[in-house]
Amino acid sequence: MKTSFIIAAFAYSAAALATPAHAGTYPVAGKWGQTGSTEKAPIDCGKLRVIAFNGDQRTDSKGGVPAYRNRTVDAAGAGQYRVVDEFTTGQIGNAHVNYTLRVVDADTLEMNLEKGGTLRLRKCK
Repeated sequence: MKTSFIIAAFAYSAAALATPAHAGTYPVAGKWGQTGSTEKAPIDCGKLRVIAFNGDQRTDSKGGVPAYRNRTVDAAGAGQYRVVDEFTTGQIGNAHVNYTLRVVDADTLEMNLEKGGTLRLRKCK
C-alpha cells in the first residue's frame, strides 16, 4: 500500500513538472506603429514597422524575429512593466528577450529594449 502511494505521488509530481508554465498576458493589445510622431490620436501605420500585441503573443513586421510568446509581465511602477518574451527561429531555440514596456498615454507606448534602444510606438488606426 505504501509503495503504491509513493509511486502515485511521484507520477503526479512528474506530471505537474512536465506541464508547461502559462505565459503572461501583455498589458496592451492591438497594433502599434514605430514613429517619432507626437500626434495625440491613432496614426496610419501602412508603411511603418508594426508591433502587434495579442494576449500572450507579439508579432513584429520588420524586426529580426517575427513572432514572440510572452513569458512574464511584472509591474514596475505606474504604467511600466518588465517583460520577458521567448522566441524560436530555425537556428535559435527558446531564446529570451527582456525589455521595459511603458504606457505613455492611451495612444503611445515605449519599448526600452535591453539591447537595441527605445522604440516609440503609436496606436494604429
